[in-house]
Amino acid sequence: MSTARTPFFPGTPRETQLSFSDRSAWIVADEVVGGWTLLIGGIEQSHVDLEDPTRLVHEYLQRIGAVLDTCWPEGQPLRIAHLGGGALTLVRYVQVTRPGSPQTVIEIERELPTLVTTALPLPKGTDLEVVIGDAREQLPALGDEKLDAIVLDVFSGESTPAHLATADFYREVLGLLAEDGLLLVNVGDDAGQKFLAAQVRELESAAAEVGVPGVWTLTDAQLLTRPSDGNMVLLAGGALASEDMETRRTAWLAAGPHPAAVLDPHETEGAFGAARA
Repeated sequence: MSTARTPFFPGTPRETQLSFSDRSAWIVADEVVGGWTLLIGGIEQSHVDLEDPTRLVHEYLQRIGAVLDTCWPEGQPLRIAHLGGGALTLVRYVQVTRPGSPQTVIEIERELPTLVTTALPLPKGTDLEVVIGDAREQLPALGDEKLDAIVLDVFSGESTPAHLATADFYREVLGLLAEDGLLLVNVGDDAGQKFLAAQVRELESAAAEVGVPGVWTLTDAQLLTRPSDGNMVLLAGGALASEDMETRRTAWLAAGPHPAAVLDPHETEGAFGAARA
Protein backbone atom coordinates (compact mmCIF):
# COMPACT_ATOMS: atom_id res chain seq x y z
CA MET A 1 0.00 0.00 0.00
CA SER A 2 1.50 3.32 -1.03
CA THR A 3 2.04 5.73 1.83
CA ALA A 4 0.97 8.55 -0.50
CA ARG A 5 -2.58 7.20 -0.49
CA THR A 6 -3.04 6.61 3.20
CA PRO A 7 -4.78 9.29 5.30
CA PHE A 8 -3.50 7.73 8.50
CA PHE A 9 -0.83 9.27 10.68
CA PRO A 10 0.89 8.04 13.85
CA GLY A 11 -1.65 7.97 16.66
CA THR A 12 -4.65 8.21 14.36
CA PRO A 13 -7.19 5.52 15.29
CA ARG A 14 -8.24 3.00 12.65
CA GLU A 15 -10.37 0.88 14.94
CA THR A 16 -12.70 1.28 17.86
CA GLN A 17 -15.08 -0.72 20.01
CA LEU A 18 -18.71 0.26 19.50
CA SER A 19 -20.57 0.55 22.77
CA PHE A 20 -24.13 0.03 21.48
CA SER A 21 -23.57 -3.17 19.51
CA ASP A 22 -20.41 -4.24 21.36
CA ARG A 23 -18.72 -4.93 18.03
CA SER A 24 -15.38 -3.80 16.66
CA ALA A 25 -15.21 -1.26 13.85
CA TRP A 26 -12.22 -1.02 11.52
CA ILE A 27 -11.16 1.23 8.66
CA VAL A 28 -9.03 -0.79 6.22
CA ALA A 29 -7.61 -0.32 2.74
CA ASP A 30 -9.68 -1.95 0.02
CA GLU A 31 -7.10 -3.92 -1.94
CA VAL A 32 -9.63 -4.93 -4.63
CA VAL A 33 -11.24 -1.68 -5.79
CA GLY A 34 -9.10 0.88 -3.98
CA GLY A 35 -10.24 3.36 -1.39
CA TRP A 36 -11.19 2.50 2.16
CA THR A 37 -13.69 0.15 3.74
CA LEU A 38 -15.53 0.32 7.04
CA LEU A 39 -15.88 -3.09 8.66
CA ILE A 40 -18.15 -3.66 11.64
CA GLY A 41 -17.98 -7.04 13.27
CA GLY A 42 -15.88 -8.17 10.33
CA ILE A 43 -18.62 -7.34 7.78
CA GLU A 44 -18.19 -4.63 5.16
CA GLN A 45 -20.54 -1.72 5.81
CA SER A 46 -19.30 1.17 3.69
CA HIS A 47 -16.72 2.16 1.10
CA VAL A 48 -15.06 5.56 0.71
CA ASP A 49 -12.85 6.94 -2.07
CA LEU A 50 -11.13 10.00 -0.59
CA GLU A 51 -9.70 11.00 -3.96
CA ASP A 52 -13.11 10.86 -5.68
CA PRO A 53 -16.06 10.95 -3.24
CA THR A 54 -18.45 10.72 -6.19
CA ARG A 55 -17.31 7.14 -6.83
CA LEU A 56 -19.92 4.97 -5.17
CA VAL A 57 -18.97 1.29 -5.05
CA HIS A 58 -22.05 -0.22 -3.43
CA GLU A 59 -24.86 -0.69 -5.93
CA TYR A 60 -27.67 0.64 -3.74
CA LEU A 61 -25.73 3.87 -3.17
CA GLN A 62 -25.24 4.28 -6.90
CA ARG A 63 -29.00 4.07 -7.32
CA ILE A 64 -29.59 6.57 -4.50
CA GLY A 65 -27.02 8.89 -6.04
CA ALA A 66 -28.80 8.73 -9.39
CA VAL A 67 -32.09 9.65 -7.74
CA LEU A 68 -30.59 12.63 -5.91
CA ASP A 69 -28.91 13.77 -9.12
CA THR A 70 -32.17 13.87 -11.10
CA CYS A 71 -34.83 15.06 -8.64
CA TRP A 72 -33.32 18.53 -8.15
CA PRO A 73 -31.39 20.91 -10.42
CA GLU A 74 -27.70 20.10 -10.73
CA GLY A 75 -25.61 21.60 -7.94
CA GLN A 76 -28.57 22.87 -5.91
CA PRO A 77 -27.86 22.48 -2.18
CA LEU A 78 -30.23 20.13 -0.37
CA ARG A 79 -31.29 20.02 3.24
CA ILE A 80 -30.84 16.31 3.82
CA ALA A 81 -30.86 13.92 6.77
CA HIS A 82 -29.24 10.50 6.91
CA LEU A 83 -30.69 7.99 9.35
CA GLY A 84 -27.69 5.75 9.75
CA GLY A 85 -24.26 7.12 8.98
CA GLY A 86 -21.81 4.32 8.18
CA ALA A 87 -18.62 5.81 6.78
CA LEU A 88 -20.54 8.95 5.68
CA THR A 89 -20.17 7.92 2.05
CA LEU A 90 -23.35 9.63 0.91
CA VAL A 91 -22.61 12.72 3.01
CA ARG A 92 -19.40 13.08 1.03
CA TYR A 93 -21.19 12.52 -2.28
CA VAL A 94 -23.79 15.20 -1.52
CA GLN A 95 -21.16 17.73 -0.45
CA VAL A 96 -19.12 17.25 -3.63
CA THR A 97 -22.09 17.24 -6.02
CA ARG A 98 -24.13 19.86 -4.12
CA PRO A 99 -21.69 22.03 -2.15
CA GLY A 100 -23.13 23.88 0.82
CA SER A 101 -25.85 21.33 1.56
CA PRO A 102 -26.72 21.35 5.28
CA GLN A 103 -26.70 17.70 6.32
CA THR A 104 -27.58 15.84 9.50
CA VAL A 105 -26.70 12.27 10.44
CA ILE A 106 -28.44 10.29 13.16
CA GLU A 107 -26.19 7.42 14.22
CA ILE A 108 -26.76 5.05 17.13
CA GLU A 109 -23.10 4.06 17.53
CA ARG A 110 -21.54 6.92 19.50
CA GLU A 111 -17.94 6.07 18.62
CA LEU A 112 -18.45 5.54 14.89
CA PRO A 113 -18.60 9.13 13.56
CA THR A 114 -15.40 10.05 15.40
CA LEU A 115 -13.58 7.01 14.02
CA VAL A 116 -14.77 7.74 10.49
CA THR A 117 -14.08 11.48 10.40
CA THR A 118 -10.69 11.07 12.04
CA ALA A 119 -9.48 8.30 9.76
CA LEU A 120 -11.29 9.51 6.62
CA PRO A 121 -11.60 13.32 6.66
CA LEU A 122 -14.71 14.84 5.12
CA PRO A 123 -14.50 17.02 2.00
CA LYS A 124 -13.66 20.65 2.65
CA GLY A 125 -16.67 22.77 3.54
CA THR A 126 -18.93 19.89 4.63
CA ASP A 127 -21.78 21.25 6.76
CA LEU A 128 -22.63 18.24 8.93
CA GLU A 129 -24.37 17.86 12.26
CA VAL A 130 -24.09 14.47 13.94
CA VAL A 131 -26.79 13.36 16.37
CA ILE A 132 -26.16 10.26 18.46
CA GLY A 133 -29.12 8.06 19.26
CA ASP A 134 -31.93 5.88 17.97
CA ALA A 135 -33.19 6.91 14.53
CA ARG A 136 -36.80 7.23 15.68
CA GLU A 137 -36.20 8.76 19.08
CA GLN A 138 -33.95 11.46 17.63
CA LEU A 139 -36.26 12.62 14.84
CA PRO A 140 -37.17 15.78 16.82
CA ALA A 141 -33.49 16.75 16.66
CA LEU A 142 -33.95 17.41 12.94
CA GLY A 143 -35.85 20.58 13.81
CA ASP A 144 -38.94 22.23 12.39
CA GLU A 145 -37.57 23.24 8.99
CA LYS A 146 -38.76 20.82 6.33
CA LEU A 147 -36.19 18.59 4.64
CA ASP A 148 -35.63 18.05 0.94
CA ALA A 149 -34.54 14.45 1.37
CA ILE A 150 -34.17 11.80 4.04
CA VAL A 151 -32.07 8.68 3.48
CA LEU A 152 -32.95 5.74 5.71
CA ASP A 153 -30.15 3.18 5.86
CA VAL A 154 -30.59 1.27 9.11
CA PHE A 155 -32.40 -1.87 7.99
CA SER A 156 -30.85 -5.33 8.30
CA GLY A 157 -33.66 -7.68 7.34
CA GLU A 158 -35.52 -9.55 10.04
CA SER A 159 -33.05 -8.36 12.70
CA THR A 160 -34.17 -4.74 12.24
CA PRO A 161 -35.62 -3.18 15.43
CA ALA A 162 -39.38 -3.53 15.20
CA HIS A 163 -40.10 0.11 16.01
CA LEU A 164 -38.29 1.19 12.82
CA ALA A 165 -40.19 -1.15 10.51
CA THR A 166 -43.72 0.21 10.87
CA ALA A 167 -46.07 2.53 9.01
CA ASP A 168 -46.11 4.78 12.08
CA PHE A 169 -42.37 5.36 11.80
CA TYR A 170 -42.59 5.97 8.06
CA ARG A 171 -45.43 8.43 8.63
CA GLU A 172 -43.29 10.37 11.12
CA VAL A 173 -40.40 10.50 8.68
CA LEU A 174 -42.54 11.53 5.72
CA GLY A 175 -43.97 14.31 7.88
CA LEU A 176 -40.51 15.90 8.09
CA LEU A 177 -40.26 16.37 4.32
CA ALA A 178 -41.00 19.43 2.25
CA GLU A 179 -44.00 19.27 -0.08
CA ASP A 180 -41.70 18.13 -2.90
CA GLY A 181 -39.38 16.12 -0.61
CA LEU A 182 -38.26 12.54 -0.95
CA LEU A 183 -37.63 9.59 1.36
CA LEU A 184 -35.08 7.06 0.10
CA VAL A 185 -34.99 3.73 1.95
CA ASN A 186 -32.30 1.10 1.55
CA VAL A 187 -33.68 -2.33 2.40
CA GLY A 188 -31.28 -5.26 2.54
CA ASP A 189 -32.93 -8.63 2.83
CA ASP A 190 -32.34 -12.36 2.55
CA ALA A 191 -33.62 -14.58 -0.23
CA GLY A 192 -37.40 -14.65 -0.22
CA GLN A 193 -37.52 -10.92 0.57
CA LYS A 194 -40.31 -11.22 3.13
CA PHE A 195 -38.96 -8.29 5.13
CA LEU A 196 -38.74 -6.18 1.99
CA ALA A 197 -42.33 -7.03 1.04
CA ALA A 198 -43.45 -6.06 4.54
CA GLN A 199 -41.65 -2.72 4.24
CA VAL A 200 -43.31 -2.00 0.92
CA ARG A 201 -46.70 -2.53 2.54
CA GLU A 202 -45.84 -0.38 5.59
CA LEU A 203 -44.45 2.44 3.46
CA GLU A 204 -47.42 2.29 1.08
CA SER A 205 -49.74 2.63 4.05
CA ALA A 206 -47.84 5.61 5.43
CA ALA A 207 -47.65 7.33 2.03
CA ALA A 208 -51.41 6.98 1.58
CA GLU A 209 -52.07 8.45 5.04
CA VAL A 210 -49.75 11.40 4.42
CA GLY A 211 -51.17 11.97 0.95
CA VAL A 212 -48.08 11.44 -1.20
CA PRO A 213 -47.61 9.12 -4.22
CA GLY A 214 -47.05 5.43 -3.73
CA VAL A 215 -43.75 3.58 -3.54
CA TRP A 216 -41.24 3.34 -6.37
CA THR A 217 -38.53 0.65 -6.32
CA LEU A 218 -35.00 0.66 -7.77
CA THR A 219 -33.07 -2.60 -7.82
CA ASP A 220 -31.04 -5.18 -9.68
CA ALA A 221 -33.48 -6.65 -12.20
CA GLN A 222 -32.26 -10.16 -11.43
CA LEU A 223 -33.62 -9.91 -7.88
CA LEU A 224 -37.12 -9.69 -9.31
CA THR A 225 -36.88 -13.02 -11.12
CA ARG A 226 -34.40 -14.95 -8.98
CA PRO A 227 -34.88 -13.77 -5.39
CA SER A 228 -31.65 -13.85 -3.42
CA ASP A 229 -29.79 -11.77 -0.86
CA GLY A 230 -29.64 -8.18 -2.00
CA ASN A 231 -30.61 -4.55 -1.58
CA MET A 232 -33.49 -2.57 -2.99
CA VAL A 233 -34.14 1.16 -2.77
CA LEU A 234 -37.69 2.28 -1.98
CA LEU A 235 -38.83 5.84 -2.72
CA ALA A 236 -41.78 7.81 -1.36
CA GLY A 237 -42.66 11.48 -1.08
CA GLY A 238 -44.10 14.49 -2.85
CA ALA A 239 -41.17 14.62 -5.29
CA LEU A 240 -42.70 11.58 -7.01
CA ALA A 241 -45.76 13.63 -8.04
CA SER A 242 -43.64 15.33 -10.70
CA GLU A 243 -44.82 15.26 -14.31
CA ASP A 244 -41.28 14.22 -15.23
CA MET A 245 -41.41 10.77 -13.63
CA GLU A 246 -41.07 8.88 -16.90
CA THR A 247 -38.03 11.00 -17.77
CA ARG A 248 -36.60 10.24 -14.35
CA ARG A 249 -37.33 6.54 -14.76
CA THR A 250 -35.40 6.54 -18.03
CA ALA A 251 -32.48 8.30 -16.35
CA TRP A 252 -32.45 5.90 -13.39
CA LEU A 253 -32.49 2.90 -15.69
CA ALA A 254 -29.65 4.33 -17.77
CA ALA A 255 -27.58 5.15 -14.68
CA GLY A 256 -27.67 1.54 -13.49
CA PRO A 257 -25.91 -0.42 -12.12
CA HIS A 258 -27.03 -2.95 -14.69
CA PRO A 259 -29.15 -4.91 -15.08
CA ALA A 260 -31.40 -2.29 -13.54
CA ALA A 261 -35.11 -2.27 -12.79
CA VAL A 262 -37.26 0.72 -11.86
CA LEU A 263 -40.80 -0.06 -10.72
CA ASP A 264 -43.57 2.51 -10.40
CA PRO A 265 -46.12 2.16 -7.57
CA HIS A 266 -48.37 -0.19 -9.53
CA GLU A 267 -45.44 -2.39 -10.51
CA THR A 268 -44.06 -2.30 -6.97
CA GLU A 269 -47.36 -3.51 -5.60
CA GLY A 270 -47.46 -6.27 -8.18
CA ALA A 271 -43.95 -7.42 -7.31
CA PHE A 272 -44.14 -7.22 -3.51
CA GLY A 273 -47.84 -7.24 -2.66
CA ALA A 274 -50.03 -10.04 -1.40
CA ALA A 275 -48.02 -12.72 -3.18
CA ARG A 276 -45.17 -12.28 -0.70
CA ALA A 277 -47.22 -11.39 2.34
